[in-house]
Amino acid sequence: MQTTTVLLALSGLALRSAIAAPTQTTDQPAQEQRRQLLSGVTDAVSDIGNDLSSALGGALGDLLGSDGVLTDVLSTVDQAADGQLDSPISAVLNGLTSVVPVATQTDVSQASATLSSIFNASPTPTNLYAEIAQLGASGLTSDNLGDLLNYVEDGLTGEASTQNINLRQPSISVYPKASSKDAPYDISEAKLRAAIYIPDTFQYGRAGAPQPIILFPGTGANGYTTFKGNYIPLLQGSKIADPVWVNVPGLLLDDAQGSAEYIAYAINYIYGISNKRKIAVAAWSQGNINTQWAYKYWPSTRTKVTDHIAFSPDYHGTNLANLAAAPGEPLPPSVLQQEYNSNFITTLRNNNGASSYVPTTTVYSGFFDEIVEPQQGTGASAFINNARNAGASNSEVQVVCNSQVAGTFYTHEGILYNPLGFALLKDALAHDGVGQTSRLNLASVCSTYLTQGLDLADFLITENSIAIAGIAILAYPTPLTNEPAIKSEF
Repeated sequence: MQTTTVLLALSGLALRSAIAAPTQTTDQPAQEQRRQLLSGVTDAVSDIGNDLSSALGGALGDLLGSDGVLTDVLSTVDQAADGQLDSPISAVLNGLTSVVPVATQTDVSQASATLSSIFNASPTPTNLYAEIAQLGASGLTSDNLGDLLNYVEDGLTGEASTQNINLRQPSISVYPKASSKDAPYDISEAKLRAAIYIPDTFQYGRAGAPQPIILFPGTGANGYTTFKGNYIPLLQGSKIADPVWVNVPGLLLDDAQGSAEYIAYAINYIYGISNKRKIAVAAWSQGNINTQWAYKYWPSTRTKVTDHIAFSPDYHGTNLANLAAAPGEPLPPSVLQQEYNSNFITTLRNNNGASSYVPTTTVYSGFFDEIVEPQQGTGASAFINNARNAGASNSEVQVVCNSQVAGTFYTHEGILYNPLGFALLKDALAHDGVGQTSRLNLASVCSTYLTQGLDLADFLITENSIAIAGIAILAYPTPLTNEPAIKSEF
């Protein structure tokens, strides 16, 4: 599969020259913005995509072609996106859960090439569900899509549970407030504490133990489903950090203001049961804006966090947020709140809210974050500013690892297994302040596609997270057409 690796590197270089960070407007439909964004991609990688399909033996072309197995499902998705169906949500959900794999991935090189080819195909998937259908049929998720629906509805137990029993009492005041300056909680302490999963391996900040770290999930996921294919196995039992994770009820689809309460509480609680050792936070996607909201409105959290490592954050929301539904179709609250320049995002960014409150290291993909756009250069939604001099570093993997394997094609979720992200997390935790690429041996770090210690199974488990998110969005019981109002306390 050496050929596919080289082609991925070349396509990454082609895209870097084809796309500049777009100028944002608020009146341009997201579909049109994405078409403009992708227009340069299609031209730049069309020849490469043809070569890649040949390298894969034509199997992917059969899968995605007009007579392929996904024709009916993708047709349903397109009709739903165009508002042609009376019940688009149920139709798409039924279509997705009927998809079964018709291909098997045998190694990471093949899987990464297949993933890239889906987005370089003509036509490129134009909404979340078309992408998920292709991932499932291509064997790029560790479970069948129908099984994932069962998991979303009935399987959130064990390490994915929201009903954990945490009996340790913190040594500091945590609830109802850790500081007089903190916002009030609207969620009960019992519910906030029960969402924290503390594994048996956690050492509670004892002398000589690694620093505690909280893993916080993204939209449509919980802490376990987000990190079980990447940072849980990488950190658990290591000398790098000692992980716990948060399984927010509702899979982070409810009001983002409420989701922020879970991370605000978790920071104070874990600090309070860990010998008052300062902690780190690693978050994915929406989890970063929830945490940024917590830093802003629960200032007690800031003094307890040494580092925040942000994977694929959307500090400015995304102009692709409404690709998850037909125009006017109701959506979960947090999806609406992540639209570019939504009321939630605008409130977050007011008064330098898009600048770091704690040392913050962001890592993101410009090629190709299918959930968050823009995600290129200083115009990236992931880009964190440093107005308070708290410390901020921003690493677009295609720039830092330019022309190397770790700088090729990575999705929104793929950043979780990108080796530069792990290297920057380790660097941030080992030094005062943010992770810095200048301290890394980039020739070595960028030489592999997958973080050392992970394998194909972890790759597929991580890709599961985006499929779980899409299915959870479709299955969400009380969608809205307008985002929730900003609460009076904010």
